[in-house]
Amino acid sequence: MTQTQPSSGFQQIDREGLVQRVAKLLSKAIVSGKLAPGARLSESVVARELGVSRAPVREAARLLESSGLVRSEPNRGFFVRQISIKALNDLYELRLAIETAVVERLVQNWNDEIEEALSAQVAELHRVATEEADIFTQVEADMQFHRLMCTGSDNPKFLQVFEQVAIETEFSIMLIGQLYDDPTRIAETHEPILEALRARDATKAVSAIRYHISEAQRIVIDQFRLLEEGKTST
Repeated sequence: MTQTQPSSGFQQIDREGLVQRVAKLLSKAIVSGKLAPGARLSESVVARELGVSRAPVREAARLLESSGLVRSEPNRGFFVRQISIKALNDLYELRLAIETAVVERLVQNWNDEIEEALSAQVAELHRVATEEADIFTQVEADMQFHRLMCTGSDNPKFLQVFEQVAIETEFSIMLIGQLYDDPTRIAETHEPILEALRARDATKAVSAIRYHISEAQRIVIDQFRLLEEGKTST
């Protein structure tokens, strides 16, 4: 009689789950600057370092291509995408369109659970607004506030699109190094949005999110332009 082997308690990782994990690791490496714009994404090197085959790395790279972080070249492979001013403008215009619709839905769906989640995230933004916290942590906390708004809108399509633009937004901010000289400004710029939502005032909420995203767009593009001018002058 064949004895059944006792279960180890581990859950088997399916192929899709592995690809998603590799994609997440690669996107973090790109956003944090470990993989610089224009750098070649070597499937064999990444596969060896992660201890996986090349197939999930290739599939993960395809996912990052669809999210705008990498580009592919025939017979050459994948490369970390290089940002342009036009691409940044396009990105923030898309965010503006999505998040304007999000806050309008949030005003209609507003409840104690959403308020608690957003209030806690503003508190988290203030907590990480220190000299000791790195910019990556601060930007991730920023994106989480907007992610929670999309979740609260109860429209999964908003969240789906936001997840794509969030990665590109993080990438662009990490590329320039900072948004504000004072890190507490990141937290403070979210407070008028939350106040308007608490008041369930759609007009003020839309105005607040428009100002918030438009101001971020202006700062990112101005700093990116200075960065590019510095490169060309050296």
